[in-house]
Amino acid sequence: QVQLVESGGGLVQAGGSLRLSCAASGRSFSSYAVGWFRQAPGKEREFVAAINWSGTSTYYTDSVKGRFTISRDNAKNTVYLQMNSLKPEDTAVYYCAAGSRGIYTYGYAYDYWGQGTQVTVSS
Repeated sequence: QVQLVESGGGLVQAGGSLRLSCAASGRSFSSYAVGWFRQAPGKEREFVAAINWSGTSTYYTDSVKGRFTISRDNAKNTVYLQMNSLKPEDTAVYYCAAGSRGIYTYGYAYDYWGQGTQVTVSS
């Protein structure tokens, strides 16, 4: 059982950076993989990045590779998404999710979801 709360979103200019945080409560957080997803107006939810339970493996969608970095600090029960070189097309509501199935890139594999944080990138 995990509860997730995202923070760190906001409005930035193209080329800028943001760091999103996903703070977890509940038991056994360190045993969960965590993914970040985003949803822009008029579009379906999209996988962005994921990290396994130990932090030793990460996964990214092609459009953010080289720009975004996912990390976790299990001692703080927190997962981060560092977003650099932001583009207007990164504008979306970003959600974090936790799952224990070892499947990272599909939303159905996750059991728990946060409420989302808005990221807006202006040109």
